[in-house]
Amino acid sequence: MELDNATIKRLKGIGHELKPIVMLGNNGITPAITEEINRALSDHELIKVKLPAGSKHDRDVVSTELATTANAYVIHTIGRMVLLLRQNPNANPKLSNLARHAQ
Repeated sequence: MELDNATIKRLKGIGHELKPIVMLGNNGITPAITEEINRALSDHELIKVKLPAGSKHDRDVVSTELATTANAYVIHTIGRMVLLLRQNPNANPKLSNLARHAQ
């Protein structure tokens, strides 16, 4: 799935208002973290994840690994925050960040 610039800009705008749902610790990506990210993406479709402190390269590697593990897309990274997207056609409209912010 390719996202155009207008869609990415809209997703960044939605993500700006979100609070991190998952916060990674120094243990990195554990099975529990992977399970929680998958659950959050299924419910909310667009989530913000807070990464542990480290170099920019380390954070980029972790965010890419998270996206690959969860079969999601990295929409944006800024500082220790990463915005992930995985669309779910069966998402609950009351929980989905995309449905709640639909135009």
